[in-house]
Amino acid sequence: MELFKNTNFDFLGKKWPFIGASLVLTVAGLVSLVAHGGPKYGIDFAGGALMYLRFDKEPPVDRIRTALEGKVQGEISVQQIAGAPEVQVGTQIRDEKELNANRQIIEDTLRATFGASDGKLDLNNSSADQLANKLREPLLQANIALSEQELQDVVKGVQAFRASKGGLLKNLDDLSGVKGVTPQILNLIKQQCALGPFTILSAEVVGPKIGKDLQRQAILATLYALGGMLVYIAIRFEWLYGVAAVVAVFHDTIITIGLFSIFGKDISLTVVAALLTLVGYSMNDTIVVFDRIRENLHHMRKEPLPVVINLSVNQTLSRTILTSGLTLLTALSLFFFGGQVLNGFSFALVCGIIVGTYSSIYIASPILLFSQRVLESKSSKAPVEIG
Repeated sequence: MELFKNTNFDFLGKKWPFIGASLVLTVAGLVSLVAHGGPKYGIDFAGGALMYLRFDKEPPVDRIRTALEGKVQGEISVQQIAGAPEVQVGTQIRDEKELNANRQIIEDTLRATFGASDGKLDLNNSSADQLANKLREPLLQANIALSEQELQDVVKGVQAFRASKGGLLKNLDDLSGVKGVTPQILNLIKQQCALGPFTILSAEVVGPKIGKDLQRQAILATLYALGGMLVYIAIRFEWLYGVAAVVAVFHDTIITIGLFSIFGKDISLTVVAALLTLVGYSMNDTIVVFDRIRENLHHMRKEPLPVVINLSVNQTLSRTILTSGLTLLTALSLFFFGGQVLNGFSFALVCGIIVGTYSSIYIASPILLFSQRVLESKSSKAPVEIG
């Protein structure tokens, strides 16, 4: 399928507006990075505590934030996950001592603010041991004969039932169907337990040292990917092609990271995954154009290189638009409907696809042309013509 047939656009003639746009975006991104002291790393890299909460109705985000402010050291992030009654609560830490302290403070504050009252155990935020300890003495007082093993079986059954409900029970009467929960035991559970309006789905902690290691590994992974592609293209084509392609991909990565800094978005492990995806995607797009240039050079030996480059870009234009367009639509869907968890990943994809598509045409090809002219000028000792 071809959207465009026999096109004859002068892409190289229109390169300067795009090169200018790239320079503006690059400078703006670098200035933002310097002004903010580098990228804004997420908890994956900076270290911190991260919790996912589920509420039984619309989460009170402002109330959560107000409850935590002043009690937790460092910056607090409270974000609702789009399309679900769930909230992501995160806080960065400065040293290892704050790690468990911040996590415990968050848990205690949330339970004190939203949990069960009247001294009852919050069944939506209790462990199996806590439930067993809460029931053991009342069972003896009520003359309900249960061995320790039978008690543990009942507790495990309650915990499993709660997990099957997404970690959040809404009515204690629902426990009547749990194996081992007799009417007497259910009545006792109602006396000793209550249901808070939320549950902690998961809690993650990353220490600063681990975060620094992840930063280093992420940078090395990106550099290794660029280096490997440079070697591949140098072997597959010529080293000039490899340099042009790697510079273009490096250009895409720098601009994308700069946009993250400008818009104040965190760089997390999922964002690094998106950047590595873009490295491969943009490189593949560039290789398609370069491969067509190489083929046309064999058949058009007498034609100037700018003519061959323009022809090659025109010949691959339909493929570029179809591939990039469909991929961009998918990334936009993730960005608008993927929720907060995928926001950084999808934002990186959207920016990278747009920048990577035009860089294959207006950045990589002009760099290849300029490099070729530099070599020719050195061999002939003639002045270099940039345009």
